[in-house]
Amino acid sequence: MKDISVLIIDDEESQVESIKGFLKRRNYNVYTAFNGADGLKIITENTIDVVLTDFRMPGLSGLEVLKKVKEINPDIDVVVITAYGSVQDAVDIMKTGAYDYLTKPIDLDDLESLLERIKEKRALVSENKLLKEQLMERFKFDSIIYQSKEMEEALNTAARVANSKANVLVRGESGTGKELVARAIHYSSSRKDKPFITVNIAALSESLLESELFGHEKGSFTGAINQRIGKFEMANSGTLFIDEVGEIPLPLQVKLLRVIQFGEIERVGSQNTISIDVRIIGATHRNLEEMIAQNLYREDLYYRLNVVPIWIAPIRKRKIDIPLLVDHFIIKYGEANKKEVKGITKEALDKIIKYDFPGNIRELENIIERGIVLCRSEYLTTKDLPSNIGSVSEKSILDPLNLDNSYIEKMKSFEIEMLNEALKQNKGNQSASARMLGISERHFRSRLERLGLKK
Repeated sequence: MKDISVLIIDDEESQVESIKGFLKRRNYNVYTAFNGADGLKIITENTIDVVLTDFRMPGLSGLEVLKKVKEINPDIDVVVITAYGSVQDAVDIMKTGAYDYLTKPIDLDDLESLLERIKEKRALVSENKLLKEQLMERFKFDSIIYQSKEMEEALNTAARVANSKANVLVRGESGTGKELVARAIHYSSSRKDKPFITVNIAALSESLLESELFGHEKGSFTGAINQRIGKFEMANSGTLFIDEVGEIPLPLQVKLLRVIQFGEIERVGSQNTISIDVRIIGATHRNLEEMIAQNLYREDLYYRLNVVPIWIAPIRKRKIDIPLLVDHFIIKYGEANKKEVKGITKEALDKIIKYDFPGNIRELENIIERGIVLCRSEYLTTKDLPSNIGSVSEKSILDPLNLDNSYIEKMKSFEIEMLNEALKQNKGNQSASARMLGISERHFRSRLERLGLKK
């Protein structure tokens, strides 16, 4: 990091000259002022990193200088010099926002150590700021790769809702990129400088879930050896992304509803309420409406989470996006593995496009990464793809965008799939299956016989 600029404000000329000489010899950029007013003028006209100010001066006191410096630029670190043993002064100084204080007479070694700590802190802040900017760039809406109308509609909705306070429910199959959309909403909102915290409900046991979300007090249960803050507190003033909200157990749904309604939480083992300001973005691949009908999900919580629903279509429904994604992943994993792969052969891309992708974009990414690692030429070929890629499954026949099969084949496959699913859900009971589909039992049995499903 560059040498920082230090402004010394003190009405004792001898002390100013002593500190100035010491810092100049260590390559600091040094400015000086003999009263608070002149010091504040220097701050407005120059780039100052650190202010060293005496506490007791004629005119503006050190405490007043500290307050005004923070009004001008909160990023300036202020160190106040006070008389030895003045505890109350030190308390007031730190409460007002000083980085630290030094007592008279000043130990120059202590001053140098303190300035080194400030330099390290400023370097860390600068690095974190750069990383955050890179993160924002990575997760902006225009960094999401697509050209399908389905994704355009989803991202248009996401962009419109980003700056609101409304809760969002991102819905879609596993691997479609729901978290990527959630991050884009956060980093396009007014909360972009605040935390984005994630929690995956499916990855946690029911016994740990409440503590993970709300935190716990020391001794509140066996193993709670320390106090711990939960995900809601971590996300305060920012965004909490709750993945797999459909997996939240019923008892915890009541507590989550209360948080959304009143903006308050209680840690496990505590009766004290903590106010929070958190924007919730949920994600699920489950059919919540069906779960409500089966009394597995609270309808009131559903409406609180589902204020703005965003549907992410599976990749088999937007195959137009596949070539773009393939190119992106080839570049990404070519660079990561230091391999110069220029692209993919037409035959290999054709096989990928025809594939069903039950794992969606996540599966596509894994396939390309594997291909890059195994590739021995400048282009990915069919030899670099898993053996199952290119095989047309019964599911792909059901895809309306896949026109490799005839109308009669597709309709027959669809009817077989529908009848089998009805039987599966009704444990083989044909009468119940017929009622579910809204047809007579006679008609149901006739279709089973004609389609060869009677057994």
